[in-house]
Parts: sequence; C-alpha cells; structure tokens
Amino acid sequence: MSAQPGARRHLPFVVLAAAAAGAAALVWFAMPHDREVKALWVLLLKLLPFVLATEAVARLDLAAPARRRLAAVALPVAFLVFFCFFVPRIFFYSDDGPTLYYYVLTLTPFVILSLVLAYRLGGGEGSGVRRLAYAMLLLMLSGLEDLAFLTVNPHTDPRWTPIPEVWSWASHMTVFLGHPPTKYEAYGFIAVHVALAALVLFLPGRVLRAVRWPVGKARRVPHAAER
Repeated sequence: MSAQPGARRHLPFVVLAAAAAGAAALVWFAMPHDREVKALWVLLLKLLPFVLATEAVARLDLAAPARRRLAAVALPVAFLVFFCFFVPRIFFYSDDGPTLYYYVLTLTPFVILSLVLAYRLGGGEGSGVRRLAYAMLLLMLSGLEDLAFLTVNPHTDPRWTPIPEVWSWASHMTVFLGHPPTKYEAYGFIAVHVALAALVLFLPGRVLRAVRWPVGKARRVPHAAER
C-alpha cells in the first residue's frame, strides 16, 4: 500500500522528464539546425525542452541516500554527454582548432567544478564531491574525447579515417607513455582511466579506510621506562 503514494509522488517528474526528452528529440531531429531564429514560435519551441527539463529536475523528490546514488551516475553521465559528444562536434566544425582546444581545455574543469558545486549546495557530502570531481577529471584525461572525435564525426579526411594507427596528437598520453601511443595503447590508456574513474565513484568507503588504516596508523614508541 505504501508504494502507491511513493509512485504518485514521482509521477510529475516522470511525466515532465519524458516530455522533455520528447521535445528535445523533436527539436534535434525534426527542425533544421539553423543559427538564426526566424520566428518567435521557433524560439519558444526550441526553449521548450529546457523548460520541461528544469521543471522535471525541480520536482525530483528523493531521499538523501537515493540522491547520492543517483548523483554518482547522473553527473558523470551528463559530463560525458558534454565531453564525448558536444566537444568532439565543436572541434570537428571549428576552423581554429588550437585556439578552441585551449579554451575547451580550460572550460572542461570549470564544468566539472560547477557540477560538484551544485551537488554540494544541494546537500551532497564532501566525500561525494571528491569522488565525483576526481572521477570526472580521470574521464577528462582518459582520451575518451579523442576516441569520440574519431567515431562520432562524419570524417572524410584520410588523417582521421580509418582510426589512425598512431595517435601523435594525444600529448597527454605521450607524456605518460614516453612516446606517441599506438591505437591499441590508446585504447588501453582509455580503459585504465575509465576503470579508475569507476573505482573512485563506486569503491565502498570502508575499503578505502581499510587500505589507509595500516599506512596511517602511528607507530608506538616505547617510553624510556619501558626500555
């Protein structure tokens, strides 16, 4: 019997989230991707997914433990949508790659810090802030965006298709490996960083405390009278 009131409590969020997803799909797939807004109704329609999503988030009503569990998944996923879809697309259509790359390189940590600030202000724990921030930083450094650039964009340039055998541009991998990574070394580099990010997010705190305890335990020095 108690499940029914709970289900009704979540119904506004579910309905609004579904409506936001449907409106976003309509705007993205059914409307031209124009820079200019040609009519007021076009502007309002393109703003509709944002409004519906805002209302859905505002009506999300979860207990604190559920919020923490959801944050551990939802925030990294939101970051990956930004970093592994929109960022590669921006680079693909840019005419000034090096300058844009520097700005995005600076923007991305700012996005991470903005997400964890919102999490903290919303009642998230300090340990959760650290887990989320460092996990997303590992994802940023992993090379996932480099792989996404090669896979989500419609490349015709032979430099990028098929996937290059040596990733000479991936300097953040080169400084770790000591040489430009081969394609499969890059895949391994990505896999290791994703695995580390998952451990940071989901490894139970008691495991971390158990590992740290023997290291941090103070060694007892015998008193002079005991020698």
